[in-house]
Order: sequence, then structure tokens, then C-alpha cells
Amino acid sequence: MTQVDPRRLIPRTDQLLSLPSVQRERNRLGDNVVRAIVSTVQSQARRGELAPDQVRGALEAALTERTTTSLRPVLNATGVVVHTNLGRAPLAVGAVEALETASGYVDVEIDLDTGVRSKRGVAVRRALLDACPPAEDALVVNNGAAALVLATTALAAGAEAIVSRGELIEIGAGFRLPDLIASTGARLREVGTTNRTHLDDYANAIGPDTGCLLKVHQSNFRVQGFTASVPLTELSELVADKAIPLIADLGSGLLAPEPLLPDEPDAATALSEGADIVTASGDKLLGGPQAGIVLGRADVVSRLARHPLARAVRADKLTLAALEATVNAGASPVTAALRADGRLLRARAERLAAAVGATVVPHDGRVGGGGAPGVPLPGWAVRLPESTAGALRTGTPAVLPRVHEGACLLDLRCIPEADDDRLLGAVRAALGAGS
Repeated sequence: MTQVDPRRLIPRTDQLLSLPSVQRERNRLGDNVVRAIVSTVQSQARRGELAPDQVRGALEAALTERTTTSLRPVLNATGVVVHTNLGRAPLAVGAVEALETASGYVDVEIDLDTGVRSKRGVAVRRALLDACPPAEDALVVNNGAAALVLATTALAAGAEAIVSRGELIEIGAGFRLPDLIASTGARLREVGTTNRTHLDDYANAIGPDTGCLLKVHQSNFRVQGFTASVPLTELSELVADKAIPLIADLGSGLLAPEPLLPDEPDAATALSEGADIVTASGDKLLGGPQAGIVLGRADVVSRLARHPLARAVRADKLTLAALEATVNAGASPVTAALRADGRLLRARAERLAAAVGATVVPHDGRVGGGGAPGVPLPGWAVRLPESTAGALRTGTPAVLPRVHEGACLLDLRCIPEADDDRLLGAVRAALGAGS
């Protein structure tokens, strides 16, 4: 009797695609993705890795495990709160809820009472002004660099933007402030030196071609020693009778002073000290989505809003919704990580260490994201063998540790306490892989 080739028993593609469970996943993942997974499972069966009667179960398991994005959630065990490589600020629960609401049709540019078109971003503008009383008006664009580019373009295109040489910073991925300003059509007028700039340097540079004065926070480095810089109050007095706008680029996004970071500038203080507008990021210390925030004098903000470039850099409905929720909440996971209780961090670290036979060592976290450079956030870390780092990064859940001086360090500052059991499982798996 002729033996039937078992490959003939492998379910056909049309049979698998017609299964109700597979139909549901086609709606979630898309037809091309599902067909590719079907083909992969069938190929495994043809190679003898699966029995024909195991194909359906393997397919359903593979579809269930497949996520709609290639981005992987990561437990941030580095101690760096605003970690650029991990997407900067994790969103608060309210902001995530706002994203879900805004994912469908929403009244982003319509007044439902009258049925006519309305102004975009009214609610987030109101939230920002409530959170930063010195500001007369607000504008939200798609990121912090865009806010600065829009300001420089609207106020100084074809003219000079005066800035201290000590503030010509380079931000992430090699983007440099001089190049950014040059792209706007403004001419950069550098004053002072790397370490010392005086009021006379600005005064001597001001002329008929001056479009704006720009003061940039040295957000990702510190110059110490024989230094001098000009505060906003003095710059404001210098240009008070000259109709020259004063821009303060703050970077980190604090709307009000943060006691833990006394040297980090905030929008309310900068405006009170005489800045006409401030620009900042929404996804750093503010703890919201990627966004660029402009706050300040109504007439100056209006000039930016009316500029044609404003349309090219405007924020979408998801950003507006998440930012509004973040500002209204007044707190975020970033805030919680910054203000984490050291005793609780140590107790959590000691529980994890005891469970896996590791030790706990002092460890200073960092703000990150170009905020408060050099300011330590005292805490604790679980010390593991360096060899476990790779397994932690590639495991499920993925855990990003800090590798330092031959050790793998796990700082729990940025990991919610609710995830401690998941972290423990990941560490046990990584130690098992290492052994």
C-alpha cells in the first residue's frame, strides 16, 4: 500500500485564512502580515518541524504573539529618567487615555455648538496658560527644534540672530544650533567667547540688521571655572526700547521651578525675567509627548502662528490631546522618577537582589535628555555579572541595564513598582542564560 506523503495533510492557505480566529487577526494585523505568518508556519510543517495537525495551533499562537508594531516595550533600568534612546518621557495614564480618545474622529478644528471651523489646539493652549501664568499666549508645534526654527524664521529671517558663542550647542544626533539657525534664513551673529560673554558684547552687536536676541540654555553640558554670562533680566533691559524680540530656548520643558533641579530654567521664571518668548520640548521634564512649546507675549506668539512655516511644523491631534492631559495632570512618570523615595528604591532593590543572590550598590541616576547635566539622582542598583546584560536586553520583557566597570547594574528608579515581578522574571531568565 502506498504511503501518503504527510505534507499533503498540511492545511491549505485558503483553509487557514478562513478560520474565525485568523479572520480576527487579519483585521488587527493586516492581510499581508497574516499571509506571511501562514506561509512561515506551513514551511515549518513541510520541513518536518511541525506535524500537520499542529499547524493550526502554531498559526494561532504566532498570530496572537505578533504585535502591531515592531517597537518593543522596555523596562528602563539605567537610572536615566529622560532616555532619548528609549523615546524620552513615558506618558502618564491620562495622556495614554487621551491618545485613545484622539485616535478617532474628534473636534480638533470644529465648534460642535455652532458647526463652524474653530481654532486648532484651543484646549492645550488654555492648559499651558493656566500652568504658566506669565505667558500671554501659547503655540504647540511638533518638536522643540521646530519651535526654535519657527521662532528664528518668523523673527529674524534675512536678519541677524545674536547669540553667545558659549551657547552654540550641539543637540542629539549631531544637530548643531548654528546649522539650525542658518537653515532658517537668519544670519548668525556670534558674540563673546566660549566661556565669557558680557552685556557689552550684545550691545555692540545690535544694529539695524538685528532680528532677535537668542539665549540658549546649555542643557547638555556645563562650562566651569572662569566664566561669565548675561542673565535674561539684563538682556531684556537692553532691548526694551529697541523692539527686538528676546528668545529664550530652554530645552527641557519645565513650566515652573522644580525644587530638585534649582539650576534648571523654567518658562514662568524666564518670562518673568523679561524673555518675550520661550521655546521648549514637551517630552523631556514636562513628561509629555514629543512636541515643541512656545510661550510668551501675545503679539510675538501671533507672529509665529501666522508664519507659513507654522503649518509645516504644526502638531497633530494625538500630540495635542496627550500634551493637554499631561499639563492638566501636573505630574507624570518623569516627575515620579525624579522624586522617587530613596528608601523605597533601596528596599525594592534589596528584595530583587535577595531573590537572585545578588548585591545592592549605591548608584546615581541622571535626568537625561539634555536636562540638568551633571546633577546626580542618588539611588541604588542591583549588581549582576556583566554577562547578563545581553540576555536582559533581548529577553521578554526587554530590560535595559547600565553596564559599568565590569558589572551589569539595574537601577529601579524608572521602573514602576508594579513591574517588579516582571523584572524579577527577566533577571532569573538572564542569569539562567548566562550560566
